[in-house]
Amino acid sequence: MKKNYLKLIMAAVIISSSFIFHSCSEDDDVATIAVVGIAQDPANFKGDVTSGQVVTLDATKVYVLNGAVRVKDGGKLIIPAGTRIVATAAAESYILVEQGGQIYANGTSASPVTFNSSAATAGSWGGLIICGKAPVNTGTTASSEIGNASYGGTADTDNSGSLTYVRIENAGINFSTDIKFNGLSLFGVGSDTKVENIAVVNGAEDGIQLYGGTVNLTNIVSIGNEDDAFVWTDGWVGTVSNIYTKRKTSGTGNTGIKGLNNATNADASPRSKPTLKNITLLGATSGESQAIRLYSGTYASFENVVLSDWTDGFSIESDSTVTYLNGQSKIKDVFFDTTVTNKMTAKATDGSPVTIQPSTYTEKSDATGAGNKIANPAWAIGWSTLQ
Repeated sequence: MKKNYLKLIMAAVIISSSFIFHSCSEDDDVATIAVVGIAQDPANFKGDVTSGQVVTLDATKVYVLNGAVRVKDGGKLIIPAGTRIVATAAAESYILVEQGGQIYANGTSASPVTFNSSAATAGSWGGLIICGKAPVNTGTTASSEIGNASYGGTADTDNSGSLTYVRIENAGINFSTDIKFNGLSLFGVGSDTKVENIAVVNGAEDGIQLYGGTVNLTNIVSIGNEDDAFVWTDGWVGTVSNIYTKRKTSGTGNTGIKGLNNATNADASPRSKPTLKNITLLGATSGESQAIRLYSGTYASFENVVLSDWTDGFSIESDSTVTYLNGQSKIKDVFFDTTVTNKMTAKATDGSPVTIQPSTYTEKSDATGAGNKIANPAWAIGWSTLQ
């Protein structure tokens, strides 16, 4: 009887261990119990990570994203270095981190975390969406247009997790008639969220868009996307260091950087006021003319910028944006390649032209931009698809 009883206990342990195991992310001080849950079947990766669950993927497997994965309040999704997630070609395939949920997708330069689609064509799946509790200027809170998830609040230092060495390819499918996914959408994301070494490649909409929040970003690659490479709105007040963008050689695509405060209220508070340093924006001989468009009340400051292959370098629009920047020395050390026709233009809210004051910007012929002037920066080689 004792032997049989022992066998039953051992069998129960083996069975239960197939459903739970101990795991520790880089951001945890102690081990947590990881609930396998939706990760049990890599060929059918979809569903919710619920409160109290820690779902850890297996880097040796390819996860087929067959629908939406939603990380709910109190849930945690851990994606180790080298993990591949391949979405089916559908608008239902996307990952959304809700307020209070966390994602830890931490790759390395040798083994990035990658998101792609089975079709491997631009706009053939959704993208990655993160909703945090940091302030926005569209109300105390708002709801994402995709997934109807709440975002915004008063928690400047909110923590939605960590994204490091992550590559997102071929995102941007139509969600509905007038709404497309971006590659990476950050809604009210807080400053304790880590966003470093991110590449968004060959998407059908914006590469990265920030909707308010206080998050800071480092080492951003946005190349071959069919709309804007990098966008902010709704009161983003973070920083970004090292942005490298490049338009498709066909000329498809819009601005390199587009910034606004609020589409319907130029003076909404908190006002968008990011700091951007070490920027290289490469356009093409056709397509959208503006490298950097700042309008609808946004503030911003720039330092160490390289612009090439654009008709217009900086385009400053709307009364409050023009007042903040014109003559105020907030744009420093810019290299305008000879392929840039107009270094800077400005116009008032009513569309009338504004004369640019000499102290609005300074030029620097040896500005390095993202690190290597118009050439690919060393920090982006390999993991981002740049060679």
